[in-house]
Amino acid sequence: MLRWTVSRVLSAAVTLLGISLLVFVAVRLMPGGYEDVILGPLASPQQRAEVAARFGLDQPVFVQFFLWIGALLGGDLGTSMVTQAPIADELAIRLPVTALLAAMSLTVTLLLGVPLGILTAVRGGGGRGGAAGRLFSATGISLPEFMLGSVVIYLFSRLPLGLQVGGFATGTAGFGPTFRALILPALVLSVFSVAATARTTRDAVLGVLVEPHVSAAVGRGETPWHIIRHHVLRNIGIPILTLFGSIVAYLLGGAVIVESLFNISGLGSYMVSGLDRRDFGVVEATVLFTAMAFVIVSLLTELVSGLLDPRVSATRKGAR
Repeated sequence: MLRWTVSRVLSAAVTLLGISLLVFVAVRLMPGGYEDVILGPLASPQQRAEVAARFGLDQPVFVQFFLWIGALLGGDLGTSMVTQAPIADELAIRLPVTALLAAMSLTVTLLLGVPLGILTAVRGGGGRGGAAGRLFSATGISLPEFMLGSVVIYLFSRLPLGLQVGGFATGTAGFGPTFRALILPALVLSVFSVAATARTTRDAVLGVLVEPHVSAAVGRGETPWHIIRHHVLRNIGIPILTLFGSIVAYLLGGAVIVESLFNISGLGSYMVSGLDRRDFGVVEATVLFTAMAFVIVSLLTELVSGLLDPRVSATRKGAR
């Protein structure tokens, strides 16, 4: 297990290095550089060259990349070219907002997705409950966040439905107002993850229900819900836990759209503003931070899976 963990950590480091290289090159291949956005189309070549030299953009790309990596290894995330503020300070302010939004969405996902998947599987092919669960899963998976968010903003802005749209203030209103301002964005963000979790849970439950030990429990006269609690729930943890890593990645990525729609000052909106202004350091730092969070969650998910299911550990030992 120790050798496997070390290999996974090294693989994660290589993955992050590859992501950093791709992001670094991609943002510089975008049409229009920082000097074009700041100076406009009427600026002279000399003015553009002065701005590029001031921020080191006139150096070869590989030199800029190694300088950036060296700064990262030293704990320096860089400085925003637009605001001249340290990027680390901005991330420290915006990270709790995105983390709270993702945590609220993940809570809704677990509270609704798993029971809905179990109910859909138990109801089988017939019944209104099973049909409604399948319909919700299919609709939720295929519904884009920007469309659902736009509809929610319109409805809650026009009608007195009890929840407010907007009113978000970073670090000035306390936890309570911030939590209330994030309820609607969290619900919008959780629709896809609830639907995906319900679909995965349903398939996992249906797979367990055909196992011999479940047939034996039925033969002993155990009630359906007793079988669900004592036999099914213990065996569907691995698929749900595996999905957990993908859900976290989705929540962090979907926060970009949701935060922009609801005007929330989180990591997603910070990255979008960096893209609009060609603030390369901001885009690189936010994307790398998000990728790091996903890699860490995936690594922890695999470790917990090995602890919960000895068969996973045995497979890893055979693959070494």
